[in-house]
Amino acid sequence: MESINRTAIELVDEALDFAGELDVAGYELENGATVVDFGVDANGGVEAGLLLAEIQTAGLASVNTRMGEVAGAPRGYVELSTDHPAVALLCSQKAGWELAFESGFEGLGSGPARALVGQETEFERVGYYDSSEFATLAIESTSLPDEEVAEHVADLAEVDPEGVFLPTYATGSTAGSVSTAARAAELAVFRLLEIGYEPTDVLYASGSAPIAPVTRDEDRAMGRTNDALAYGGKVHLQVARDDDRFDEIVSTVRDDYGTPFLEVFEDADWDFYEVPESVFAPAEVTVDVVDGPVYTVGETDEALLAESFGYR
Repeated sequence: MESINRTAIELVDEALDFAGELDVAGYELENGATVVDFGVDANGGVEAGLLLAEIQTAGLASVNTRMGEVAGAPRGYVELSTDHPAVALLCSQKAGWELAFESGFEGLGSGPARALVGQETEFERVGYYDSSEFATLAIESTSLPDEEVAEHVADLAEVDPEGVFLPTYATGSTAGSVSTAARAAELAVFRLLEIGYEPTDVLYASGSAPIAPVTRDEDRAMGRTNDALAYGGKVHLQVARDDDRFDEIVSTVRDDYGTPFLEVFEDADWDFYEVPESVFAPAEVTVDVVDGPVYTVGETDEALLAESFGYR
């Protein structure tokens, strides 16, 4: 497989080439690193969010929108599918790089730069590590990264700062709502990893979730985007091996199922890393075992979604 950072950089170049049409903004830091604002000061729209999701999955997934419904009302959905779920979803898309600096900058990193560092458990389980002169880390933050952030990424990824590319967006932006809705399949595959299932036995993954209404209240945005996945996310997986724990990969198994994410987040003192990992799961999953049975587990809750989304 070609370097996922090299494939991602082609998509970043596309964002820069069509910045005006996408309503994103790219600029170079003093150390040569490149920041692409998808939704902090820029107003990137739905197409920008779709491209951001492609960058986060290093071009190994197909991402598009469709029309659906929530509680009987028309609603846009994002659909993502990939034949490379272990690498695209766990080694790239997963938001596993915490960024916190004395300057006050905070963010959560996803994307293929994680595979250049390879310190998270999933890289050992998947057996994939990347090598590239480029490092692309998508950052979820209300602030744009500076030279200190870029130097940190360059040091850990072992690339020159000129090779660092940082697409950045706020959770409450349009791009944030869209790219988060593209994470339903990733959450299902990660839950499989957590219960001990080999991620390389997941052969295909497809997921969809509604696009949460945009709000610049970041706490509310965090609640809405996570509710979209936990109560509206649907996933289909094709796997190579049967297992007796597939029912554990959906959000309905949580003790606090039915509690909006905003309340869960508040109970965790607004600390994302204190939220139980079982919260981050899709609502409904079909697991299709090759030469075996087909399981359907979980269910959606559109009434809770409508309340979370502020439907009137």
